[in-house]
Amino acid sequence: MEVWALLMFVVAIAALLIGYPVAFTLGAVGLLFGSVALGVDFFSVLPLRIRGILTNFTLLAVPLFVFMGVILEKSGVAEELLESMAILCGRLRGGLAFSVIIVGALLAATTGVVGATVVTMGIIALPAMLKHGYSPSLATGTIATAGTLGQIVPPSVVLILLADVAGVPVGSMFMGAVVPGAILIVAYGAYIAIKAWLDPLSAPSIQVNDEQAIGRRVLFSLVPPMLLVFAVLGSIFFGIASPTESAAIGGMGAILLAIGNQRLTLTTLHDAALQTMKLTSMVFIILIGATTFGLVFKGMGGDRIVHAIFTNLPGQEWGFLVVSQAVIFVLGFFLDFVEICFIVVPILTPIAAALGLDLLWFALLIAVNLQTSFLTPPFGFSLFYLKAVAPDHIKIQDIYVGVMPFVFIQLVTLALIATFPQIVRWLPDLMDRIHGLS
Repeated sequence: MEVWALLMFVVAIAALLIGYPVAFTLGAVGLLFGSVALGVDFFSVLPLRIRGILTNFTLLAVPLFVFMGVILEKSGVAEELLESMAILCGRLRGGLAFSVIIVGALLAATTGVVGATVVTMGIIALPAMLKHGYSPSLATGTIATAGTLGQIVPPSVVLILLADVAGVPVGSMFMGAVVPGAILIVAYGAYIAIKAWLDPLSAPSIQVNDEQAIGRRVLFSLVPPMLLVFAVLGSIFFGIASPTESAAIGGMGAILLAIGNQRLTLTTLHDAALQTMKLTSMVFIILIGATTFGLVFKGMGGDRIVHAIFTNLPGQEWGFLVVSQAVIFVLGFFLDFVEICFIVVPILTPIAAALGLDLLWFALLIAVNLQTSFLTPPFGFSLFYLKAVAPDHIKIQDIYVGVMPFVFIQLVTLALIATFPQIVRWLPDLMDRIHGLS
């Protein structure tokens, strides 16, 4: 029976690599192998599993945060942020690149949608950076990397899904991600500063002619999104609202920002609701398919095989940690984060718990690792998002070269978090002490 489980896993991965839709592949493979090996009656518990997914209050935050991000994307917040930050930082060497990183972080904390962020900044910032003499590799690498901050900077849909799969509180997951996200942002900025210092022609300063407008532009384009971030994350961190309730606050705040920018129309609202429905439906259909697959995999004893393999590795906890993160990193070359989150993480999490690892720390390691998967050639999704909107003379090789230093930075950060778990635990433990929980 265990051989059937391994064969099912191989068939599912092969079908995904060929290009079959994720949700239907997982569900179909699970139903096929389960019917043959376990019998149709085995699936009598499946409706209860699906009902549990659809009534999960925590997962209700997913459509609300997606709606917040889509509304902000369509309200012109990204465009105004980029223009304001370019005026503010443009006179520095590498100033436009700094602006892209800062705006990417702010958009990550307000939208959390990687594809939308990369495409928006690719359309707006890339032509400006190329026009002012930035090297194509640095410009494209910076934009692609800044867009992926939506993976790790809360409130991230990825963090919500990982928290649910790993069985850790979403609020703790958000708090644990703050310091790693800040480290990545600072490290990106440091690399750009060093690059601009060593090779000034690749990241020149620009002449700013609109100095008198700096204060006004910063006030009206930078402050409102930051207030929204504080309202959403602050309500979670200080125990005022649950993550789902704070997501509703974020959705309402996004609508108010769109009204303030005079960008809220019935068409915008309709398009945002439709896109939210599509993205949310995709996530939940994949989750149902993954639940079917996981049920059959465990029913065949596949989890026992994986547990035996990982618990008998040399080095015990560190052996498991290194091998599991290496597996996720390699799979990230070929599979989307949603597929990895719903197929691989449920198998690894019980093993981590059995070995006595902190599940919050382990889940954040996976989150940083999954962020890297968006940038790793040949199939990093951010690379293709950016290539789709880049000028024709920008080759995919330019983007590959541009992202490699940032991939190295992320791997170093991953190693740092693995070595010093307190990077993740510091803020959640501090908030627990403030609330008198420890």
